[in-house]
Amino acid sequence: MVLTRYAVKPRPALMTLALLAAVTHLSPVFAREYKGAELRTRESFLYGRFEVSYRASRGSGQTSTFFTYNDDYPNTPWNEIDIEIMGRYRDDVQFNTIATGVRSHVRHQYVDFDPGLDYHVYACEWTPDYVAWFIDGEEAARQTGDHIAALQYPQKIMMNIWQPAAAGWAGEFDERILPLFAWYDYVSYYSYTPGMGDSGTNGDFTLQWTDQFDSFDEIRWQKATHTFNGNNVDFIPENCVFADGKMILCLTGGTYTGHEDRNPPAVLWAAMAGDSVLVRFSEDVEETSAEETGNYTIPGLTILHTELQPDLQTVRLRVSGIVPERAYNLVCFNITDRSACVNRMHGQNTMIVRRPEISFPLRINCGSDQSQGGALTDAAWSHETNYGCEDGISYHTDDAVGGAGDTAMFSDWRQGPAAYRIRAPRGVYALELLFSEYYYEREGTRVFDLYIEGEKAQENLDVYREAGGALQAYRFSADAIAVTDGVIDIRFAADIDQPVISGVIVEQLSTAVRETGVIRSGDYRLGQNYPNPCNGSTVIPYEMQREGRVRLTVYDIQGRRVGSLDPVRQPPGSHEIRWDIAGPSGVYIYHLDIESDGTCWSDRGKMLLIR
Repeated sequence: MVLTRYAVKPRPALMTLALLAAVTHLSPVFAREYKGAELRTRESFLYGRFEVSYRASRGSGQTSTFFTYNDDYPNTPWNEIDIEIMGRYRDDVQFNTIATGVRSHVRHQYVDFDPGLDYHVYACEWTPDYVAWFIDGEEAARQTGDHIAALQYPQKIMMNIWQPAAAGWAGEFDERILPLFAWYDYVSYYSYTPGMGDSGTNGDFTLQWTDQFDSFDEIRWQKATHTFNGNNVDFIPENCVFADGKMILCLTGGTYTGHEDRNPPAVLWAAMAGDSVLVRFSEDVEETSAEETGNYTIPGLTILHTELQPDLQTVRLRVSGIVPERAYNLVCFNITDRSACVNRMHGQNTMIVRRPEISFPLRINCGSDQSQGGALTDAAWSHETNYGCEDGISYHTDDAVGGAGDTAMFSDWRQGPAAYRIRAPRGVYALELLFSEYYYEREGTRVFDLYIEGEKAQENLDVYREAGGALQAYRFSADAIAVTDGVIDIRFAADIDQPVISGVIVEQLSTAVRETGVIRSGDYRLGQNYPNPCNGSTVIPYEMQREGRVRLTVYDIQGRRVGSLDPVRQPPGSHEIRWDIAGPSGVYIYHLDIESDGTCWSDRGKMLLIR
């Protein structure tokens, strides 16, 4: 329940969505336009290790899953443990536990691969004391606490593919991506045998069976024939197919069902990106046809080069002759897909999106639909936007946030985000992320991990603890963020409750990025500070073989920036910087960046302050 003194209130549009969800829940179920599939065990299991190898379906607005569920609900309380791969993401696996009377515990786990491009092994261990998830044999997340005790009812193993009605969670759906398929290679079940097993954590699990899906085992499994509120598909047996040693779940529309693709590729969108046009197709396309320059025409522009991107669905067209403010259309034809019966598109005319120019520094008021304090309003991430959030709900408070300075940046926030993304030209950037705890009145009640550009920037971030209380401002700083792909990626992974973010400030430090082989290892050297340990004042030495622009930044062990020196141009030679640390005893990180001849070099060192 929201604390009254915080005056937390959802935005009106979100209240409308909540009302629609309630109406949907009360509405009778009719035959759905789309068809999905679900496979479930006939037997239920209490505790154990549940393992699957599968390749997820790809595309916004749908999900393919592996989970356990108490099929006796509502006779007994709701129990569920989830692995859900949302097709809208290319770097995310979602974990969750659900029990009656206990809120969901969703964690978006960043992964350095696309779950829809290849098979990966996912597993869940369920015991009376913890639930833990594994990816390719490595533990990725673990939940303990009182809510685990509520997971005490036998559950069936289930897999399904479906199209949720909740676009805020699943992403916008475009039926042109149909049909979609999720391929399952095997499923294994291990019983929980603490102290007597030979598998899993501490050898506490024992293998009972593995199904390689060479055929449909009707004794072990059953195909679903139902639907539920909030699901835009009917589950039908025809869309659960066993072929070539795989179990294939199919999401279909129109008159076709099963593992059959008769739809040619379609262009979902095309957007300008510097001197290129990015073209996104509805499905994986075949490389030869996708990279044939003659298959694309943009009146008024010359197409110089085409390249299919690693996701197999996006093609980059490098062009020349762009006139600012002029509108362009893309005509695309003759592109083929990768299905067994090859489908070829006959022709499509698509308007090319021109996003507004982006300038730095960039200030974004997360959760706000009104421009305040010079900050930009919040947005949902899409091919039409320069920045935006994926997932989450916006909130507002009229209460003052202590230490905020710019109060307007802290009066709104986004709760439950999976990611925040900002388009940024190739270069080096500094980020400042703004947080406050608006709801809880003690530490340990909201904890999450923070990833920036695929690297864990902060583990177990507890905003209440870092800020020193509720309704207090906390700023997390990260410098020298190198961007080479045109997008700054910020990701959130919940440990306890849901992540929050109030604002993002982006500063461009340089338009150059260090390239491998451009700067020789001997060109620059950062030395160890001395004395170390130090007592308030220390000297940081460095050497330069070439003239460059030097910037020094110091962080505490939590990643918070405690100070920086303005960039200065230095000649070749040996140099020193004297630094006076005003903070408490502890470990500090000093970060040196040198920009020279259009490239950047950086290094960091660690020093110990003892008062």
